Amino acid sequence: MYTIDFKHPVHVHFIGIGGISMSGLSEILLKEGFTISGSDMKASGITAHLEALGAKIYIGQKASNITSGIDLVVYTAAIHEDNEEFAACVAAGLPMMTRAALLGQIMANYERSIAVSGTHGKTTTTSMLSHILLEACADPTVSVGGILDAIGGNIRVGSSDVFITEACEYTNSFFEFYPKYNIILNIEEDHMDFFKDLADIQNSFKRFAHQTAKDGLLVLNSEIDCIPFLTEGLEAPYVTYGITGSENYHAANITFDEMGHGHYELFVNGESFGQVDLSVNGMHNITNSLSTIAVAHAMGFSMDTIKKGILAFGGTHRRFEYKGTTQDFVIIDDYAHHPTEIKATLVSAKNYPHKELWVVFQPHTYTRTKAFLDGFVDALSGFDHIILADIYAAREKDPGDIHSRDILKGLLEKGCDAYYLSTFAEIETFILEKCKKDDLLITMGAGDVVNIGENLLNR
Repeated sequence: MYTIDFKHPVHVHFIGIGGISMSGLSEILLKEGFTISGSDMKASGITAHLEALGAKIYIGQKASNITSGIDLVVYTAAIHEDNEEFAACVAAGLPMMTRAALLGQIMANYERSIAVSGTHGKTTTTSMLSHILLEACADPTVSVGGILDAIGGNIRVGSSDVFITEACEYTNSFFEFYPKYNIILNIEEDHMDFFKDLADIQNSFKRFAHQTAKDGLLVLNSEIDCIPFLTEGLEAPYVTYGITGSENYHAANITFDEMGHGHYELFVNGESFGQVDLSVNGMHNITNSLSTIAVAHAMGFSMDTIKKGILAFGGTHRRFEYKGTTQDFVIIDDYAHHPTEIKATLVSAKNYPHKELWVVFQPHTYTRTKAFLDGFVDALSGFDHIILADIYAAREKDPGDIHSRDILKGLLEKGCDAYYLSTFAEIETFILEKCKKDDLLITMGAGDVVNIGENLLNR
């Protein structure tokens, strides 16, 4: 495989450069003196930012984008062999690698590398830990799957030996990573268009867990029910975190304030380290914070610094993000697209001031909607009012055997106040007619459902 050498910058071309992760990697290379070009299906703020940094951007993925002088091509898992631009690279005999392979190579250049993995919570936890590293003046390089205000985007290029990134299990891309510090937040069924079953997912996480450096640390959520399987034969040390009281790092005496922000007493191996205060909502962020404390503590940072970093973290974009108020009701946007994530968001919402709780849910991919149909019905049924948008296809084609109306049917059978509307315009009109003063509206999903709230606020 082609090996990136920071001492010898070359011309790297990215197919799908506008994605959060791809753009972040391209920015790292730009700042290391590499020549960068890339394509995406549409222009965006991200592509404009890269252009301002000196990248050559093509809109549309075409064979003509592959020009002379390209030394390496990087592509995402969403790019397939029938992609015209990909095929042109193959025909030209250019060295090619996946986004994950490049990320793994970049990570290998940092002595204190940190990977955050799990079915849910990677972006939030990576962002929270980044805040701790910034508070500690560790000057980290950060690659995060969301927009983090503290670093002005999704990437930060530092000058130290600290690198932190998300590690996604989809297509086993995290097999490319060999971190010193490794967090596994949770292991559940997801990406069933790739994995065979839960056992297949657990096997992948076990392999990744065993790629933790021997002199590093594996950090595990105690709620993971296959910890003995994951740690069998593990050469790296590991710790657990959670809220039962039996973990190495656990939270006790948990409370939530009037804004839904969490507070708790921290115990490390049975010893109290005082109160930890969060500026984000939800029980899931209590446990997320414990995982960041475990890593930061192992890295030698003081508890005072760690606590200040956690308190400074106010969330990332699209993770229970306050968008604004219109007609006296509040709009929150959230990226939740799995039943477990929806339930976590619901808990956060119930601790947030409101009269009635509305959600506009946009299912993400046909495969996921079909696989977790009953789970979506169960999770969404906790809201007072549910509005369903069409399924966001993402990388998939419509198979014709699953629809948002299938979720609607299940919700109506449970007696829920649920609706399906086929266009964003219809949804926006319906919301303005129905939402009342002091209600809370959450736009939810991993697609473009965020536009609904922004459209309402701009009216």
